[in-house]
Amino acid sequence: MAAQSPTTSDDQQAFKTCLLTLYVIALPTFLALHFIQAPYGKHRRPGWGPTIPSRLAWFLMESPTLWLTLALFPSGAHSFNPRSILLFFPFLLHYFHRVVLYPLRIPSSPSTSTPSPGFPVSIALMAFAFNLLNGYVQARSVSNYVDYGGETAAWFWGRFVAGAAIFVAGMVANVWADGVLTQLKAEGKGYRVPRGGLFEVVSCPNYLGEMSEWAGWAVMTWSWAGLGFFLYTFANLAPRARAHHRWYLEKFGEDYPKNRKAVIPFLY
Repeated sequence: MAAQSPTTSDDQQAFKTCLLTLYVIALPTFLALHFIQAPYGKHRRPGWGPTIPSRLAWFLMESPTLWLTLALFPSGAHSFNPRSILLFFPFLLHYFHRVVLYPLRIPSSPSTSTPSPGFPVSIALMAFAFNLLNGYVQARSVSNYVDYGGETAAWFWGRFVAGAAIFVAGMVANVWADGVLTQLKAEGKGYRVPRGGLFEVVSCPNYLGEMSEWAGWAVMTWSWAGLGFFLYTFANLAPRARAHHRWYLEKFGEDYPKNRKAVIPFLY
């Protein structure tokens, strides 16, 4: 991984603690989500406390990835390095879509003008806390703790181009698959089998796309922070994709394509 930049001991300790936390929570998350699914979307069920509109929930819980990272980035020792700025653009692009554009795409109920259905506040708060942690780690890593000049300069562009290609492919898949799913919901005919493109090989190409994005981010940044984010994303989304896959099989039975995997084509 790339060399670390010197900084004050207190700040460095805070960063190391948060970075370690990102790694520590990945395995328990992966294991827990094989038994308990977050109760929203297809897995929505009572017993998780009050809810808020889904559009509002997505906007609020994902928002730290914009306001916190934009607040932290300028204070970094390398915040004016063009390479650091270039690296952080894909991160902000993804979360601009997730915070601003994606909530607007969530369909309203066919019979009313209100968003449907509610999103548990407890789950939104947990997601908000994770995004605070991860937003801090990624922003401080790119803007302060990793120097993309000096000894890493010779390798920067190769890693950036390779990682960016993976990231862009993943984001295209993620946005496209979300669009297919939201369009099916907007038609108001209940759940149906998604068809076309990557849906022919996996049940959750939106999750495959998002995991690919952060795999590309890990390559681009070539940092422990980037790798930690990718590992946590896999730990969070792979079990949920598997649960979605089982849900489709149970709901549609023989009508659901048997050759589809959950999230990784031909494997998982």
